[in-house]
Parts: sequence; structure tokens; C-alpha cells
Amino acid sequence: MNAPPLLPRPLRKVGVPPLKCQGIKTRLVPFIFRNIRWTGRGRWIEPFLGSGVVLFNLLPERAIVCDTNRHIIQLYRDIQTGYIDEGAVGSYLEEAGKQLSRQGERFYYEMRERFNRCGGSLEFLFLNRSCFNGMMRFNGRGEMNVPFCRKPERFRKAYTTKIRNQVRWVSEILQRTSWEFRTCDWQETVLDAGPDDFIYADPPYIGRHTGYYNTWTERDAVKLAHSLLSSSSGFAMSMWKGNKYRSNPYIDRYWKGCEHRTCGHFYHIGPTESFRNSMEEVLIVKPGFASAAG
Repeated sequence: MNAPPLLPRPLRKVGVPPLKCQGIKTRLVPFIFRNIRWTGRGRWIEPFLGSGVVLFNLLPERAIVCDTNRHIIQLYRDIQTGYIDEGAVGSYLEEAGKQLSRQGERFYYEMRERFNRCGGSLEFLFLNRSCFNGMMRFNGRGEMNVPFCRKPERFRKAYTTKIRNQVRWVSEILQRTSWEFRTCDWQETVLDAGPDDFIYADPPYIGRHTGYYNTWTERDAVKLAHSLLSSSSGFAMSMWKGNKYRSNPYIDRYWKGCEHRTCGHFYHIGPTESFRNSMEEVLIVKPGFASAAG
């Protein structure tokens, strides 16, 4: 008997990983899962991992995921190998939180400077959860440059416990899977995809979030479109379609002929209010890989 397809499928509760970043798909995971048709026989491939929320809720048997942000990949590798766990995270955040409470922004900027020199996964997680509005942004030298959130009491017991639980959830998943985490350019991962694989792409949104880790230009967006459309694997790509200010001109320009599934969404993370607003989100799916009903 053939196994049922992995997608589409309903999802009642979405698990949340420990990392925050602009464009995180927590509220969109059920929408994504409803609109993709994939057997699950091959590998789930993500060229832009980000927070990892789609991966950790899908739970494919095999996966190759990458990001150019080496800190994201290192964090999940460290959890995967057991180098850090919920206990280490809880102890670290509790102590760092006390220092933050006493010293405020001075401690935050000292920690950011230390991280940019030689920081590891625990420092990265601390900064990610104490920076301004959950932003994840790096300059051209690869240095994190997000300002302090101005909440010195950030790491109260309930908040630290929440992050500990998120790390434990991810750790339990990674202990029973053999997913491959790569620090590399998206092109390498897309080229590795075969006919049974499925690519889920969540690139920086051209015209919106382009300062996440490195520059994302129109040329990059065009290259991604050509690579996905010429791939032998199925694919789906998340993108913004429009908001009250404007529409995304790249949708009709480069993605004609694909299935377009849309839904309304509100982004809570972004540098300015114009980035934190209601938007029409689109899932662009390769013909033949969209579910029968969205």
C-alpha cells in the first residue's frame, strides 16, 4: 500500500522555534501546508531556512536546509549535536538577563560587540531575543547591527522558560531526524534537488526585507525564478503580493503560468511601521504541485 502524501494536510497547532526574524512564517504555516501537493518520498529542501518554522512543523523524513546566515545554521547544528540544550540555554539566559536588568543597554551593546568578534550560539540567541522588535539584521561585514529593544527586564522567568521550551521542542525533533544543515548560497541547494524532492523557497522579499544578512537584488530574484522554473523538482515560493501602498510588480513579470494561492497576513516584525502592516501574501506553486483546494 502506498503511503499517504505528506502534503496537503491540516495543522491545528503551529510549533514555534526559538529564533525570531522578519518575515517569519508562523501564522502562515497552515496556509502553506494546505496549498502544496507533495508525496514526501524525496527530500524537503529549503534554500532560505530563516527561523525554520516551516521545517519543524512539517517533519519530513529527509531534509536539506541552508542559509547564508552561518549563525542560524550553527545554532541548529549545536542543538542537533547536543552541544547546547534547554538547560544550557536556560542557565545562560537567566544569568545574562540579570546582567541586562542591572546594566541595561550598556550590557546589550557589550554583548553585541563580543558576539561580532567571536560569539557563539548562546550569544546569538540572547541578542535575537533582546534586540529591537525581533529584527535579524547584519551589515556588509557580517556584523549584527540591530539596536537594543529598550526592555532591560526582558528575561523574566516566564520568558526564559518559553525559550527553554522552544529549544527542547526543536532538540527532540533533531534527535530523531537526520536533516542536513548547510551554510551556503541558495543556488547550491537548488541545484542539488531531484525529481522526487520538493523545494520550499522563502527568499528575502524583494522591495521589502533586503537587509537580513546580505544584499538581495532584483538580479538575485530573477536568477531564483529561472532556477526554480528549470528545476526537475516541485517547488513553492512565498512572496508578498501587495498591500495598501503598492503591488509587487515581480509576480506577473516572472511567475506567469504558476499556481498562485493568496491569503491576508499581518507582519508584526520590521524596522518601521510601513513594514508592519496588513499584506496579501502569495504562495507561488509549480504547476502540478498545488493542492486541489486551498
